[in-house]
Amino acid sequence: MTTTPAPVDLAFSLLREGRFGDAENLMAREVQAVADKHGPGSPEWASAQCDLGNILLNTDQLARAIECFRQAAAVPPRDHESHKDQLTYRLNVGMALRAAGRLEESEQQLRQGVQERLAFYGREHAGYAFGLEPLASLLLERGDVAGARQVVEEAVANFWNNGHERVASALALRAAVVQAGGTGEPLFPGLEQLPDHVVEQIGRVIAQVPVEDGAARKALFTELVRALEQRLGPDHQGTINALSALANLGRDIGDPAGRVAAIERVLASYDRQGRTEEALMAALGLAMAQDDAGDTEGSLRTYESAFERSRRIGRPEVISQVLRNWGLALKEAGQTGPAEQRLTEALEQARRGADHDTVGRAGVALGLFLQHEGRLDEARTILEEGLAGMDPVHPDALVGRSHLGAVLDGRTCGCGDMPSTIAAAFRDFVLTRLPADLLDHLEVDIVDGDFKIDVHLRREPSEAEIGRLNEVFATAQAEFRHRITDRR
Repeated sequence: MTTTPAPVDLAFSLLREGRFGDAENLMAREVQAVADKHGPGSPEWASAQCDLGNILLNTDQLARAIECFRQAAAVPPRDHESHKDQLTYRLNVGMALRAAGRLEESEQQLRQGVQERLAFYGREHAGYAFGLEPLASLLLERGDVAGARQVVEEAVANFWNNGHERVASALALRAAVVQAGGTGEPLFPGLEQLPDHVVEQIGRVIAQVPVEDGAARKALFTELVRALEQRLGPDHQGTINALSALANLGRDIGDPAGRVAAIERVLASYDRQGRTEEALMAALGLAMAQDDAGDTEGSLRTYESAFERSRRIGRPEVISQVLRNWGLALKEAGQTGPAEQRLTEALEQARRGADHDTVGRAGVALGLFLQHEGRLDEARTILEEGLAGMDPVHPDALVGRSHLGAVLDGRTCGCGDMPSTIAAAFRDFVLTRLPADLLDHLEVDIVDGDFKIDVHLRREPSEAEIGRLNEVFATAQAEFRHRITDRR
């Protein structure tokens, strides 16, 4: 027997697809439906407000998320369960305030929440520790290491005594607090007493602890990898994930040698286990890391070996991805002849597959190469083919559109006006989702980092069309807003 997913589950599915506006609209409609059925101020309405707040939080609309959580928390509880829910809503207020950088207000909310949880659950219940952990994290972020140590130790003891899996995140936080205290104590003691899956979870949550200093984060992650290798073994997925996190950290803090070394260990592990596709992805990451570290020759050798790996896998989409990346690297290295060969082969392989985005990405890469070589007619044909099947929101589609504009203007460089390209894509996105006879004209510009929209209607819209109009514009703004500050 199948069941219909809850609206919030559908909304998060939309978020994972990058459809931010659709997710928000879905939950906003659900809030209204719940209000119509149960009334504003009901526990059901509070729950829906919280779900909407979580969607807004995940789309960086922090002020609106805070307001949703506040409204949910303000609903008086009717029974034991709704009282538990209210404690969750209060915790969400504190966490959202923290995300917004309002740390003093966040601490006030979190401390109040801890006292309310103590009164509701009692000191020994895990529900109390759920309030302690975020408070300890905030205190660490604010530099109150002594206060954070006291609170996190209570949280760890509570979860440990209750046999609660949340002990993993509390132990990860405790490690950061102990490190900040500079006492020289072991950061990850007692792992041998925990089940494998809990130890692995420590590695997954360590990236969330508030340690801003790059050197301190590297030391924390390095010690974690050592502890996981000793406890789980070098080829356990938990250890590999921690090494991958260490590699990502190397990129973020400007440690190219550390990044390369971590990826090499990941690649070696996948090869030992015969995990061919994971090894290929690691090899591509290694090639990029080597190039960023200034080892161009080493990077090109790694791309060549990655190509051989992809041929053994045999899927056109995989082969195309490797050829595309290899071709781009060859172009950057000044090897234009081999670069064109690989980029052309990448498009040929993509056409053999069934993925439109793979064809589009390969076409955009080859089209840009041809444009910069002054072969504008060829570039135009390839770019138009690649863009035809791509999602207009895809970053490569926006880059391709920008370059196509330059090609149509007869330019081999300059590569178009990205803000204008994003605005044009926004306009097309809207026009394809509204009745053809509704809009007279639509002007979209980007002013001061946001969209300026001028809409003229051809006729009086129905009430349903007004709703659809508002929904489409909200969806478009959510879909495209982050492109303004994330240009490639």
